[in-house]
Amino acid sequence: MTTSAWTAQQLPDLSGRTVVVTGANSGLGLITARETARAGAHVVLAVRDTARGEAAASTVPGSTEVRRLDLADLASVRAFAEEWQGTLDLLINNAGVMAIPERRTADGFEMQIGTNHLGHFALTNLLLPHITGRVVTVSSTAHRMGRIAFDDLNSHSGYSRWRAYGQSKLANLLFTAELARRLEAVSSPVTAHAAHPGYAATNLQSHSGSKVENAFMTVTNRLVAQRDEMGALPTLYAATQPLPSGSYTGPGGLMESRGYPAPARRSAAARNERDAERLWGLSESLTGVAFPLAPAASGRA
Repeated sequence: MTTSAWTAQQLPDLSGRTVVVTGANSGLGLITARETARAGAHVVLAVRDTARGEAAASTVPGSTEVRRLDLADLASVRAFAEEWQGTLDLLINNAGVMAIPERRTADGFEMQIGTNHLGHFALTNLLLPHITGRVVTVSSTAHRMGRIAFDDLNSHSGYSRWRAYGQSKLANLLFTAELARRLEAVSSPVTAHAAHPGYAATNLQSHSGSKVENAFMTVTNRLVAQRDEMGALPTLYAATQPLPSGSYTGPGGLMESRGYPAPARRSAAARNERDAERLWGLSESLTGVAFPLAPAASGRA
């Protein structure tokens, strides 16, 4: 049930804050960038195509900059993080691909797990020494059909685009849970949160590789989906409202498909702490990136 009709007009003053939004050149990412900038934040649009990013940034009021980031290439992720100077108040892991034909990242990962999870996993941990506020990762109700194939995370033995998508969105929630646990264990003030947009009309649904499916999704978007401005609200809520670390926010309407922000439901698989820890270890091994924070000093001699 929706707790309140919270809208972006209720965002707090974000003046003096720096926000990174991945995949901010269109859809939910652009709305997220636009609203946080409107609230006073300096927003970095982290995008693969900087020309499209600049065009998007020109529609965003307030303080913005565009930086190149290709989550499907760990060299690009490392370069982005290495170039970062100063603090970062809020990292919003928004970028993603959905149910695409089989493809591989620059590092040989299946594209959906590579982009949606492993790229963001590496980016978050590389930026974590700079982050002072929150990490928000965008998942999906499709996580409920996901299962983590620990012995074949990259779908070498057979590819199903919807199974791979569900796995990547489940990975987002397991990542958030384990990140929250690790941050708490080292007494970090940084918190980790997840959100999902429900069924929002974006361009994600137009890359299935099937003309028939793309056409069907276009019609369905027009008839059923909520506007992308509504779909971005759970992310904005998770990024700015008083929530416990590890929270998960989605639309509070019918089957979490639409409506105003409210607590969202996780599948049993998404609540499996052992799988969260196991996925973290596998992700470290695949990306070569580890959790960078050590426990705070006690202050005693």
